[in-house]
Amino acid sequence: MAAISASMVKELRERTGLGMMECKKALVGAEGDIDKAIEELRKSSGMKAAKKAGRTAADGVVATRVADDGSYGVIVEVNSETDFVARDENFLGFVNTVLDLAFSQKQSDVQALLGAGLEDTRQALVQKIGENINVRRIALVEAPVVGSYVHSNSRIAVLTALSGGNADVAKDVAMHVAAVNPQVVKPEDMPEDLVAKEREIYAAQARESGKPEEIIEKMITGRMKKFLAENSLVEQPFVKDPDTSVGKLVKTAGAEVQSFVRFEVGEGIEVEEVDFAAEVAAQVGAQG
Repeated sequence: MAAISASMVKELRERTGLGMMECKKALVGAEGDIDKAIEELRKSSGMKAAKKAGRTAADGVVATRVADDGSYGVIVEVNSETDFVARDENFLGFVNTVLDLAFSQKQSDVQALLGAGLEDTRQALVQKIGENINVRRIALVEAPVVGSYVHSNSRIAVLTALSGGNADVAKDVAMHVAAVNPQVVKPEDMPEDLVAKEREIYAAQARESGKPEEIIEKMITGRMKKFLAENSLVEQPFVKDPDTSVGKLVKTAGAEVQSFVRFEVGEGIEVEEVDFAAEVAAQVGAQG
């Protein structure tokens, strides 16, 4: 059986907000697999989805540019190691260079862009600033109407693609996506494996109620409908007017949402947290 360490229990507690003994028991049952333990805890305790592991420490900015005719736009994320550098004018100048090049070439391939002379500029900046600078990702969106929104701190940016309407509606939808962070455009776009996993969790929770099977099935159906509505852009109440849905807002403008791209600085980047005190103690112990 896998050994359950104190750090594993600590991580599970941080990600779930549950008690130490409950977390330790779940880890034992899951043979040390933290993600599996989280799934089982959600089934038994009705816990919400867990927080992502660790803290995202990657810094930098995101930026967008949309063509004057609204036919296409690009969105980029450029990372630095610290927030201090993310505000440096040399770094921000490099971000604009990346954006200009991606926009003019309609290029979403980072390596192709770096190969077009941008890598030398990046390396020169790294030497000047003394921090690693990384062009992490670029996306290109083309549609009859493309809108963009960048949050004031330049840490969240969105491009939206509409089949019609106008730039103002597209920008409003982009602002909503930045604030609410939907997973998909429509309920039917939700990945099947995610739907199956959520259904399994709701089923386990419902069966704990001890109600008859037909009532349980209705409970599961109701919860799944709510889950899909809460995570689908067109079903969500519009942030600027909660009495109308985003889908209704766009339909009134004579359009439909085709897609959206949302970049948040550092999302999904796992950065190892170093315990310096423990590291020093280990080095001293090795030397003793």
